[in-house]
Amino acid sequence: MDKNDYSITGKAKIAGVMGFPVAHSRSPLLHNYWLRRYQIDGAYVPMAVDPLGLPSALRSLAPLGFAGCNITVPHKENAIQLVDTVDELAKKVGAINTVVVGEKGSLAGSNTDVYGFTANLEGAGKAWQKKKPALVVGAGGASRAVIIALSEAGCGEIRLTNRTNDRAITLSREMQPHVKKITPVAWQDRDDAMKDCALLVNTTTQGMQGQPALDVDLRALDDNALVTDLVYTPLHTPLLLEAKRRGHAIMDGLGMLLHQAVPGFEAWYGVKPVVDDTARLLLMTDIMNAKIPE
Repeated sequence: MDKNDYSITGKAKIAGVMGFPVAHSRSPLLHNYWLRRYQIDGAYVPMAVDPLGLPSALRSLAPLGFAGCNITVPHKENAIQLVDTVDELAKKVGAINTVVVGEKGSLAGSNTDVYGFTANLEGAGKAWQKKKPALVVGAGGASRAVIIALSEAGCGEIRLTNRTNDRAITLSREMQPHVKKITPVAWQDRDDAMKDCALLVNTTTQGMQGQPALDVDLRALDDNALVTDLVYTPLHTPLLLEAKRRGHAIMDGLGMLLHQAVPGFEAWYGVKPVVDDTARLLLMTDIMNAKIPE
């Protein structure tokens, strides 16, 4: 579609992303692509908001005529305390990444990272054996959404390991009320914990451009296990390359980034966008041309 066929008027629906910093975010690129594709009178803008300014920034959305916004680091956990309503999944995760402005300026928070992770793995088809045990590596903010997504999908047991053992124990305790079975695994036992797992998930930054590779030994992993990495710079991390070499099905992190954007766009602009090859290529090209990783 010719981008010249698309224009913005005074009636445009406006949304954006709040973060600090926010210049690295790919959300404006993706959402504005969808706005052009569906010829929607709207715009999506980056908003650099200092943590101290987050409360006033969120409350300014309605007066400024915004339909809502995305929330990215470092605001996801703090923002959940600043909106009027929070959906059940976001309460379980303990963080929001999407805000929708409702009637009389009310703010509704949700967490679409759960949807994004699940939708991405659905693309693996039968390679994702949902009910079988999974090993999640990392106990940061991203792992919370992954744990809830796996639980909602019916995972029988989630094993959680982290380089700092105390963090894995603490997060496991926090997630226990929402998860059927979650077991903290000491870092030195991480390879043994792969036995009989059908899924391995890396939620850490290990393997990201400029970072050392994730230190795991895939020889203990079942041949039919699926391996996924939330890192997408590079698209194929050392973990995914080794998993592919060993014959495992793999899923990169770009799919989650694409899919998590769908619910927010639909809520703000009234159209459910399609995650297609063109959208994927758009972000891949931007990532490859970036001077620094996200």
